[in-house]
Amino acid sequence: MNPNTHRLHALGQRIWLDNITRALLRSGTLAHYISELSVTGLTSNPTIFEHAIDSGDSYVEAIVRGAAHGLSDEDLFFELVLQDLTQAADLFRPTFDSTHGADGWVSLEVSPLLANDTIRAAAQLHARAARPNLFIRIPGTPQGIPAIEKSIFDGVPINVTLLFPTP
Repeated sequence: MNPNTHRLHALGQRIWLDNITRALLRSGTLAHYISELSVTGLTSNPTIFEHAIDSGDSYVEAIVRGAAHGLSDEDLFFELVLQDLTQAADLFRPTFDSTHGADGWVSLEVSPLLANDTIRAAAQLHARAARPNLFIRIPGTPQGIPAIEKSIFDGVPINVTLLFPTP
């Protein structure tokens, strides 16, 4: 284990990775970050995934397969996202279990295209992932507050993002 990141962890700091790619998963790099660098969580957003999908050929086979099944662009996008994030959640699961849920989380942002249907989207994405350590990110905007409250009430783990002061 890296002594510097281990020391940060011992002091109460938690290191989250703000990136994910299929190559990061397949190469064992994420597993290495968890075991050797004390990384205890991972966050993502649609832009991170767009860059991951656009950079290289890691997703080509899955895209061709999804398109052949008639998935819409958005459904295909979230299928790819869930494939990666469920793998990441499985890698973080021992951390999640050993810390009783304090660490070991993976975060998936609800698409901004679903702003008018955030509650349903959050519930569906969490159910499809079927991982207790998968947060659903919802923007902390005036429009997002009711979705955050309802989703939490419904038992969906929520990670609030994009908090800005109002003028």
